[in-house]
Amino acid sequence: MDLKVPIAITDELTEGLIEATALLNLASGEIERVEYQGYDAELLGLPFERDDYEFSSGTLTNNGRDVEFEVLVNRGRGATAYSVSPTELLEVKKRAAALFTGATLETTPAAPPTAAARGRRRS
Repeated sequence: MDLKVPIAITDELTEGLIEATALLNLASGEIERVEYQGYDAELLGLPFERDDYEFSSGTLTNNGRDVEFEVLVNRGRGATAYSVSPTELLEVKKRAAALFTGATLETTPAAPPTAAARGRRRS
């Protein structure tokens, strides 16, 4: 399944921010179609190539609620250099599911215990 959701990316520099919009592929963690807002990457270079670059983060928004996450940068890949690690992607999926269903992580029911876990409780 190829599910892509719109996100915002913020590249933090020593003394400023560069904002962008993009699509996060929830199956692979790849971030595609990055479009910088008010920043000419062709003229100035990609934000993460700058000497004053510090880190990148992403935000997925629905109905005024946000899920924030770490964005990885692979400097050797150009415009498709942004991605989300597998561990972070799993967390984003959990939090996004709660966001889109209106649930909170605290009220989301826990998965039922496995047979092995049930067996351990009897001891």
